[in-house]
Amino acid sequence: MYMYRPTTSQIITKRTAHFTSNTSGKITQYKNIIPKNSRGSNMPAFPRRSLALAFAAVTGTSHHILRWRVPFAAGMVSSSSMPPLARNTVSGKMSEHLPLAKKAMEYFDESPDPFHAVQTSVNRLKEKGYSELDDCVPYSGLIKPGGKYYFTRNKSTLVAFTVGGKFKPGNGFKVIGGHTDSPNLKVKPHSKRSSAGYVQIGVECYGGGLWHTWFDRDLGIAGRVLVRNEDGGIDQKLIKIDRAILRIPNLAIHLQSVDERKAFAVNKEDHLAPIIANEAKKALNGQKEDDDDEDSWKSHQDSLLLELICAELDVEIDDIADFELNLFDVQKAALGGIHSEYIHSARLDNLASCFLALESLVDHSDKYLEEDEDVSLVALFDHEEVGSASTTGAGSPIMGESVKRISTALNAGEGDFDLYSSAIHKSFVLSVDQAHAIHPNYASKHEKKHAPMMNKGMVIKRNSNQRYATNSITALLVRDIAKKVGLPEVQEFVVRNDCGCGSTIGPIISANTGIRSIDLGCPQLSMHSIRETMGVADLSNGLTLFKSFFRHFREVDSSIKG
Repeated sequence: MYMYRPTTSQIITKRTAHFTSNTSGKITQYKNIIPKNSRGSNMPAFPRRSLALAFAAVTGTSHHILRWRVPFAAGMVSSSSMPPLARNTVSGKMSEHLPLAKKAMEYFDESPDPFHAVQTSVNRLKEKGYSELDDCVPYSGLIKPGGKYYFTRNKSTLVAFTVGGKFKPGNGFKVIGGHTDSPNLKVKPHSKRSSAGYVQIGVECYGGGLWHTWFDRDLGIAGRVLVRNEDGGIDQKLIKIDRAILRIPNLAIHLQSVDERKAFAVNKEDHLAPIIANEAKKALNGQKEDDDDEDSWKSHQDSLLLELICAELDVEIDDIADFELNLFDVQKAALGGIHSEYIHSARLDNLASCFLALESLVDHSDKYLEEDEDVSLVALFDHEEVGSASTTGAGSPIMGESVKRISTALNAGEGDFDLYSSAIHKSFVLSVDQAHAIHPNYASKHEKKHAPMMNKGMVIKRNSNQRYATNSITALLVRDIAKKVGLPEVQEFVVRNDCGCGSTIGPIISANTGIRSIDLGCPQLSMHSIRETMGVADLSNGLTLFKSFFRHFREVDSSIKG
């Protein structure tokens, strides 16, 4: 259960005493070859680091720990002379990337689920003068060259686009596609659950998460709540409870068998239910037991959860009609590494791509809209982590429908199939999803010649079995677009032959619309963990590449014949 271990200070004190009482002969050897200091004392007149090294050699204690604790003739160094525990170690090369990294970190923190990711993006678009389109209203007469627009589906998918000032019917679409969802735990429709005196919340695994990383984390709740208003209608309200109200505790090692210690096997149904309160505390606070005569949906929710939602939204329990809630880690995104070269955050897959796509479109509309000949478009889909086969996923009609509606509206409202086909063949999609950086502890998991590194630039993803949409033409286009702005060589990723390959939205969009596509992304570690890692320089590289894509694609594409 507990084993006594002396503290570092106790070890230092003990070894210091040993040094002064039993090693005077050895220290005298140093003093004999070093002149006395200006005051004539026995303290060696050489730097503290040298003395620390000598002391460490005698005592076996790290000189890094002791260099400021070395005894002198007059006694130990005072604590006031000790150096600070941390210094500003951001290197010059990395410091130029930090403003964008910090902006991205704010985006990540504000987007704990697809609903908030879309809302955060919409807020940015509104700041830049983008106009919202209503799906139920024809686009004809609303969309014009030089305009900036967006629409949402289900509040979890976003399409934003600009129409170049020199656009002509039949011109193409430059598309950057990503996804707003990430693996997480979703609150079940019947969420009420308890065990062994604890109030718990029933949750469902969404996507392919590394579920063991969710244990012993401080978890909040975010999502969408449907609320009945005074007129009898339904309002959709977003909720984000950004504090540690839930926790999934690990089992103490003392209660595990030898086999359980060797392999941390998670039963997703039994082991992932988070604790929200003690049942005894609930009774003491006066929470009533759920009434079977209540609304049938509410009767399956714990009263503690409903009261928490009501307090956050300032509504009554009777007004809550339904919800879609997700658990998330309340720890904020942080810079990491000795030179602040990494970002540690939840949901980098794929909020990093969403952030970069959005920022590149905004920058393009600010600087180059009037000279553009095409439609520049960003599509951020929901449900990529579960296959994209939904009304708001990349497998839905959203992408093809958008191209048709926009093309028709810009052709005086006339649907010309010939012009539409021309636009399709002039169009291109960057399917942007995070890529696997090589892992130093599992380097053998990567194909030796295709092992991307963080902070070394974007990664093109290939798979001959069409798990990715990349081919030689689409890869060449991206490499040449990168060269236009002096970016480092684009990295390449291919899985080992003895390893399965993931997939993303590129092949799905190409198959549904006929638009050429490539799969690429920023390299990262710990994909699908509750907390992931990427390089700060790769954000800058990605943004520069996406800006170059919107500006130079037409020129580069025209250079390829046939």
